[in-house]
Amino acid sequence: MRDATPGDAAACAAVYAPYVLDSSTTFELVPPTVPEMAGRIAAAQARHAWLVLERADVVVGYAYGGPFKARPAYRWACEVSVYLAPDQRGAGGGRALYTALLDRLTGRGYRTAAAGMTQPNEASAALHRALGFTTVGTFRRVGWKHGRWHDVTWAQCDLGAHHDPPEEPR
Repeated sequence: MRDATPGDAAACAAVYAPYVLDSSTTFELVPPTVPEMAGRIAAAQARHAWLVLERADVVVGYAYGGPFKARPAYRWACEVSVYLAPDQRGAGGGRALYTALLDRLTGRGYRTAAAGMTQPNEASAALHRALGFTTVGTFRRVGWKHGRWHDVTWAQCDLGAHHDPPEEPR
């Protein structure tokens, strides 16, 4: 596992494309191009984090954090996601990526991580529960993809102590 660079964009785009095209896990409808993915990696690395998991020198998954909301009062919260190549699911890569990502975000001063999961997705829900996330609510029928409406359940976890006033994220 290591920090991603824009040079990992093609591999990350390849991991992500099946989620965009064949599932409702993400509500994107068109897979991002390699330059778009490189921009996403650079943006995440600037303020949050983006990690890749390699096996035999091949990127087989990634996890990243980004802003939860744009307004300043939300700056201690972040949204997190993890994606694995289809043949890597269930092998512990998601847990390893998320554990490292959450540690990195905690170290940067973030205090809350939030994750949205399109329903149904018991594997993702189980992963999040195992890492300390608690369900906070479900938005009903908020996304239309593949000919039907989808619900999204949100979960969150504390990343560190909530001091008053908090130190700025780094």
